[in-house]
Amino acid sequence: MKNLILIRHGKSSWNAPLLDKDRPLASRGMQDAHMVSMEIGKHLPKTFTILSSTAKRASETAIIFAQNLSCPIESIIFKDELYTFDDRQLEKFIKSCNNDYDNVILFGHNDAITNFVNKFGNVFIDNVPTTGFVSINFQSNDWQSIDKGKTQQVIFPRDLKKYDSTN
Repeated sequence: MKNLILIRHGKSSWNAPLLDKDRPLASRGMQDAHMVSMEIGKHLPKTFTILSSTAKRASETAIIFAQNLSCPIESIIFKDELYTFDDRQLEKFIKSCNNDYDNVILFGHNDAITNFVNKFGNVFIDNVPTTGFVSINFQSNDWQSIDKGKTQQVIFPRDLKKYDSTN
């Protein structure tokens, strides 16, 4: 059985004239990354592999999650191929994952994440927002042969903020 957790990077800053790949997290992106990462621990398998886009906003999000989940930052695997907005490229990457990885947490970008989730999950999601968390379980033991999976958990920052009277 394969488990895939897709997390869209946190809200990024547009305050400086930078290349898209170099845009850092905005203050809200950092806050949301901390909030969601503190919430998801109970929804994670005991062991997992963290993969992240090399874009600054995605890698910063992955680092915040790793720190809050007590994972060594050095264990994050950064991949240029995850800097994609195309769900076909994302699917190709996921289907090429090492089968030793049963549980993968992947930090990436839209529209790739939303489109992938809607193609492979069984719950339609109009848009996975920044710092959105979607967990999909596949009955396959081979990443190459994953097909329609079961959406196990969806956590968006706005849902957590509803319960926080300070926001």
